[in-house]
Amino acid sequence: MRESLELIRGEEQTEVSPGNKPRRAFIKSYGCQMNVYDSERMGDLLALEGYGVAESAETADLVLLNTCHIRERASEKVFSELGRLRTLKERRRVQGHEMLIGVAGCVAQAEGREIMRRQGAVDLVVGPQSYHRLPAMLRQARQNARPIDTEFPIEDKFAELPVASPQRIRQRGVSAFVTVQEGCDKFCTFCVVPYTRGAEFSRPVGQVVADVERLARAGVREVTLLGQNVNAYHGEDARGRTCSLGCLIERLAEIPGIARLRYTTSHPADMNDELIAAHRDVRALMPYLHLPIQSGSDPVLAAMNRKHGAAHYVDVIRRVRAARPDIALSSDFIVGFPGESEADFEATLALVRAVGYAGAFSFKYSRRPGTPGADRPDQIDEIVKEERLARLQGVLDEQRQAFNAATVGRIAHVLIDKRGRHPGQIAGRTPYLQAIHLDGPEELIGKIVPVEIVAAGPNSLSGRRVDQRLSAEECPT
Repeated sequence: MRESLELIRGEEQTEVSPGNKPRRAFIKSYGCQMNVYDSERMGDLLALEGYGVAESAETADLVLLNTCHIRERASEKVFSELGRLRTLKERRRVQGHEMLIGVAGCVAQAEGREIMRRQGAVDLVVGPQSYHRLPAMLRQARQNARPIDTEFPIEDKFAELPVASPQRIRQRGVSAFVTVQEGCDKFCTFCVVPYTRGAEFSRPVGQVVADVERLARAGVREVTLLGQNVNAYHGEDARGRTCSLGCLIERLAEIPGIARLRYTTSHPADMNDELIAAHRDVRALMPYLHLPIQSGSDPVLAAMNRKHGAAHYVDVIRRVRAARPDIALSSDFIVGFPGESEADFEATLALVRAVGYAGAFSFKYSRRPGTPGADRPDQIDEIVKEERLARLQGVLDEQRQAFNAATVGRIAHVLIDKRGRHPGQIAGRTPYLQAIHLDGPEELIGKIVPVEIVAAGPNSLSGRRVDQRLSAEECPT
């Protein structure tokens, strides 16, 4: 996943610090979309505490690092950033400014006490299941208590979180993330999620619906449903019945104003018939599916404890494509898992060529402390991992470029979501999540407009608006 920067968009009223200046906060968010969502919700909490926005750590009274533990050297990156912040904090102190430093997210959950031991500049540590307690922890931190909260609390944190104001929602744009499921019970041997996010938990249907209705009223047009294993969603409805992800999608598609729905990240073992049918029947569900497999080799999949084989994955893809023939696919791949042979890697390449992807994330295996894979004696040499990753990424990039090139000359419905890079230009996303730039007025932001794709660049498309009425065959979404 990408590293992203999420700024807290403050309200008009701001808390006054002892020096009679309004307090401001800065959040740096690493990793997946769920961390971006968590950062937004922490921002909502801080807004109620009176914190406004700081455009950088240098101007902040509170800096929060919302960390991710999935990828290589996650802890080292956090400690490196904390070293920089320690120097900044000392400089601010000499200048007479208070500055608090907090660490949140999955590295905080896994290594909270070690963070406090190694870095005395850190004032608080809060895990991803406890950030609804952040205001009380800040009050403790101002009294030099250095609180740590990495418990898995009994209360539902989502029920404890404040409702974001329409103003804050509008500032975030016309697309939004909504977490519907957290945690994972799969225990893949390379992954720390079950240890940092806990067991699978699904939010009640009514709670999710209320969130999405609130977003729609504030002008959001597209919602991406998030979960570590989102298609294992099994929330209760108002009658106490269990609702699957397919059922939830059908309910959310009925909300006025919501034109597009997506979900991520999924597990092949949880792609049930109801969800596949939703791809066929729910027009708002976009024809783009991110379905990680990690490897095309059955022995490696077994060693990873993925609970499915390559044939099962390919069969799921076949069924999804039968339900939605125009669907595009993306996936996650790990190369160099302990014990992976050249034949195992070639099986991954063969699966990639057989399936065909519009995009993918691919990584070298990295040891995550506390996971079974980290203790295996048959680790793969870094040079081998790098060579295999380069070969895999070459094939995946070729497929991505071919997919984008094949859309040139077609007409797509594009959700315009921001200004373009140049005056008079606007930008948006196709149903296949492709970034596209075109000429047009800013008044189109938030609208879905028909666009002819005229060129495909390395990372985005170029288009022009068209006015004709489109048939379903010409522009399916």
